[in-house]
Amino acid sequence: MNTKKIPELLAPAGTLDAFKTAVLYGADAIYAGLPGFSMRARAKIDVEGVKQGIEFAQSKGKKVYLAFNLFAHDTDFQNMPRVREIIEYLKPDALIVADAGVMMWVRDNFPNMPIHVSTQANICSAASVKFWKSAGASLCVLAREVSHPEFCKIRAACPDIKLEIFVHGAMCMAYSGRCLLSNYITGRPSNRGACAQLCRWKYDVILREVESGIEMPIDEDEHGAYILNSKDLCLMPRLAEVLDSSPDSLKIEGRNRSEYYVGSVTRAYRNAIDAWARSPEQFDPTAFMADLNVLETRGYTTAFFDGGLPATAHNFETTKSDSAYHAAGVVTGVDDKNIIFELRNEIRAGDEITFLLPHDKFNLKLEKIINAKNGAELPKMSAGQGNSILIPRNIISQKYLPEIQEYILAYKHK
Repeated sequence: MNTKKIPELLAPAGTLDAFKTAVLYGADAIYAGLPGFSMRARAKIDVEGVKQGIEFAQSKGKKVYLAFNLFAHDTDFQNMPRVREIIEYLKPDALIVADAGVMMWVRDNFPNMPIHVSTQANICSAASVKFWKSAGASLCVLAREVSHPEFCKIRAACPDIKLEIFVHGAMCMAYSGRCLLSNYITGRPSNRGACAQLCRWKYDVILREVESGIEMPIDEDEHGAYILNSKDLCLMPRLAEVLDSSPDSLKIEGRNRSEYYVGSVTRAYRNAIDAWARSPEQFDPTAFMADLNVLETRGYTTAFFDGGLPATAHNFETTKSDSAYHAAGVVTGVDDKNIIFELRNEIRAGDEITFLLPHDKFNLKLEKIINAKNGAELPKMSAGQGNSILIPRNIISQKYLPEIQEYILAYKHK
């Protein structure tokens, strides 16, 4: 019998739909932020959306952590009375902070609120964990740059505080996201969630002769254009080692991602963690890795897990996904005859769709494309403007309909 601690699975939510999807697809907790007050200032969710998400999650026995991890200037502290009102209204289960001044403010204004120290604080050692614990932290999110052997040492040295690590999502070319490129070139500050992702841009290297002002391009081969582009973090292949080292929380990056991404990744790690919990000796990540390989990514890397970053952690050729799959759409309604399917990409007659349910999945070939607005049969339909198609219930196995119905009820929950 497995006696190891089962860590919390923490999923992101940048929209209310992603919030609900994370809950339904297996997250134990969800983290979200507010415009202007966290690392995702451009997330498409407002105060009322976060409130609905928190109430929905807590009604399902899940926790919600509110990201408040900006590095604050004096002008930001002038807004703190309003921030206090928002936090009191939302009632999160914890606040995620990175700034020492913000942490002191939280302690003074919310003395009973659990405080999680963000990856933005660049915690890479047991000494730093102990410092933040002495300052009042209940959990520390370790920097992505911490290797697995280092984590094991930190875990042994700090048994009385919770530790969280990232297991999946985008990597930054800078140290735990502390990047100035976007701010310097576009005026969009990364720490305020407005990063222009200049590390994903294609660059030309040019030699400039200072006195004459003459510019001469330096030729590059086909592998030298995207010089800053990191692949995405994925620790699924090493998940058994991760779980065996007793972290308290496994974090999925992606508050700016779609509900399709959130549901797919959360589901894969939920199923993998549960499989490991049932039988650590028999655990095989292959099937769960297959579920992640269909996502649109920049390629995967285990990053700093083994120590120094390998050359294969970057993709110098392109930022485009090499996945053969695309997000087809989202089920948004169901009646006695049809399922309403809102498109996220173009659909053609004869396309095969994989329906990814929280606990199951099935494939369905669409022989007809039926416009949900007028019932017209079309050869294809594009996404956008709420474009949806009708899928007759009678072509779907009855075994899947209850789970689809459960999802729809949650989707419409207010």
